[in-house]
Amino acid sequence: MNKEAALNFRRIGMLTIIAVYIVILMGGIVRASGAGMGCPDWPTCFGKWIPPTEESQLPPNYHEIYAQRGYENTQFNPIKTWTEYTNRLVGATIGFLIFFTAWSSRIYLKTDKSIFYLSLSSFLLVCFQGWLGASVVASNLKPVMITAHMLLALVIVAILIYTIARSQRDFLSQLNTQLLPNKFNKILIVAMIMTLLQIAMGTQVREAVDFIAKEHIERQYWRDDFPIIFYVHRSFSSIILFTNAWLSWKIYQSIDKQSLLFRNGLALIILIIIAILAGISLDRLGVPAIVQPIHLLIANLIFGVQFFLYSCLIYSGRAKKV
Repeated sequence: MNKEAALNFRRIGMLTIIAVYIVILMGGIVRASGAGMGCPDWPTCFGKWIPPTEESQLPPNYHEIYAQRGYENTQFNPIKTWTEYTNRLVGATIGFLIFFTAWSSRIYLKTDKSIFYLSLSSFLLVCFQGWLGASVVASNLKPVMITAHMLLALVIVAILIYTIARSQRDFLSQLNTQLLPNKFNKILIVAMIMTLLQIAMGTQVREAVDFIAKEHIERQYWRDDFPIIFYVHRSFSSIILFTNAWLSWKIYQSIDKQSLLFRNGLALIILIIIAILAGISLDRLGVPAIVQPIHLLIANLIFGVQFFLYSCLIYSGRAKKV
């Protein structure tokens, strides 16, 4: 196999993963800023491929036009419009990147067809994600559709991470994980499930915030109406902290400090701490809009790091031995 071609595949794949996380961040910014309907149509924005910058560039009766299409109270706001449009541009960029990832993976057809088919499946899922994004707009931002849109992004990231890890399995097989406790893999799986549950609860809290925001203009009053799921979500973070702290501590004790696994274990506990601090600020500071997308991004990064750690352990031979 051409080593340069394999290196290019991994580079494009990593760039695609980064781009997906940028889209997750942009999606959080769009939702937190209320810019979800900044472009009330899709794939155009106010009927244009490049959205307007001033209301005077729209038809005088554009309110009536979009009201007839099911989007009542459509009001042009250049900041919200361009926030949503930027989100779409980044999403389109992922489409190209994931295509190049799938195309470059063809070098593995003779040595490991799974890498090619995994790359192809991620490309098809991104195409489906684009359709789902259009459906989110068409549904007038139904919370369930928004949540499905976000969770699918998480699935795409997981497939890409596993694909990149599989392409480096010869390198990963050299990792020394023999000193890790026998139960480490099981605890890591539990930690990943807990993270997914926490993200799911977080989306429910976010959906509740959307409804509360319609009743209270001032953010400082939102917390008074938070549902019980918010308090479960908040308390569950303590269990997540201790579980991942144990994982990181065992990596610190058992893995060489120059190892890839050690750096990922360190990143894991740092991300957990940042996520909890962001959650505390959301709770105590009246749900500041700037913190919401950061909190969402960090939660997704935590799952990504956990999933990469597990992929590394699989190809280090540890999963079979355990």
